[in-house]
Amino acid sequence: MTLVKSSSGIRGTLGGKVGKGFSPIDIIQFAAGYVFWMKKKRKNKKKFVLILGRDGRVSSVLFQKFLIITFQSLGVDVINIGLSTTPTVGIAVMNEKADGGVMLTASHNPKNWNGLKMFNSYGEFLSEKDFEKMLYIAEKKYFNFSSYKKLGHLFYQENYIQKHIEKILSLSIIDKKIIQKAQLKIVIDGINSTGGIAVPILLKYLGVHVVKMYCDPHGDFVHNPEPIEKNLREICKKVPDLKANLGISVDPDVDRVVFICENGDFFGEEYTLVSIADYILENQLGPIVSTLSSSHALKDLSIKKGVPYYSTPVGEIHVVKKMKEVHAVVGGEGNGGIIYPKFRYGRDALIGIALFLTQISKLDNIPLSQLKKRYSNYFMSKKKIRFVFHSHEQHMEILLKTIKKRYKGKKMDFSDGIKIYFKSNEWIHIRKSNTENIIRIHTESPSKKRADFLSKKIRYEIKKL
Repeated sequence: MTLVKSSSGIRGTLGGKVGKGFSPIDIIQFAAGYVFWMKKKRKNKKKFVLILGRDGRVSSVLFQKFLIITFQSLGVDVINIGLSTTPTVGIAVMNEKADGGVMLTASHNPKNWNGLKMFNSYGEFLSEKDFEKMLYIAEKKYFNFSSYKKLGHLFYQENYIQKHIEKILSLSIIDKKIIQKAQLKIVIDGINSTGGIAVPILLKYLGVHVVKMYCDPHGDFVHNPEPIEKNLREICKKVPDLKANLGISVDPDVDRVVFICENGDFFGEEYTLVSIADYILENQLGPIVSTLSSSHALKDLSIKKGVPYYSTPVGEIHVVKKMKEVHAVVGGEGNGGIIYPKFRYGRDALIGIALFLTQISKLDNIPLSQLKKRYSNYFMSKKKIRFVFHSHEQHMEILLKTIKKRYKGKKMDFSDGIKIYFKSNEWIHIRKSNTENIIRIHTESPSKKRADFLSKKIRYEIKKL
């Protein structure tokens, strides 16, 4: 059993002993810790309101009940928006002027996982500092339940995905008319979660002919839900078979989006951010931000456009923090996560889709296989090694020190694991995952053969250690 606690939230596998997986007791404990962190943060308030949303996982229906009971028992009013997306919860927090929000999801992890993503009163994820404070309160059980006279109330609002989409379409950078004029045919893989609700609604507003795949949000994921090429073979085949303009796939909580070319080729999760950043920079020049594990193609774009580029450790909160510091016009992660700060400081697949479709429509409905040729062509290998030891932090530290010695003389970055730079825009990034008990190994090169070689070489060295 696995339980992972990081600034990306709490998530774990279902079943097993308390504290070893994601159990009802863990849910209550972390939810209570979150509420008391929130009450300390906003101590001048007497009445508190939280937004609650869930993805389509089978366990989310059940676990939602534990969260409602816990929040009400702590004297907090709950606005339950039901089946939702992670960015929709953030929008609801802002709209309702709530004190925070919780999304019940394990994001891209498989269906035997679930978890909690927690928001502050700005509709953003908790900072590292705030998350650590919340975790301390939860683990020490520094919380008290309310008397029967002070129990919270429960309210329902089931139209928040609609409100989210309407807010996106009100942005001047989204050209609804030009997308409608393009008469696009798009295949959508909703992974049987809430993307199967949200993405078709957005596309219909934009006048798109929609072909649905796995858009019933019952949570029975038919393939691994992480939107990467090896998990999307079916939609890659279906797009050219149906003569569609493109395909769209999202993760279960709809904060990541990837595209499929008209010929069935994978556009590439890294190029989601590159292409959308290109469109935004056509409208407003300014800094761009992504993570150390994201493709060098984004940095190349920044050089071409003459704007500053900044990289951060992996994780939405790190990207958002840097974006605020440098007043970035766009940011995100190379996994298909787009952050458009004029809308909200958080990854959002729906805003990403609307921006992307505006871009290709303004380019006379350019085929995606042609659009990708506008950008630097890099090849990335993304591999992982499962932990096989008990003291993760200690062993990870020893591992990184050994790797550092082995590659002495190379340019390195230690802000998130270790990133080693080679000539010709080649690099290796080794880091501990925020969402699973694994070591992630990303390599990139202008040559696929070299990217694969670098990956194989470093994995061999790590396994030997």
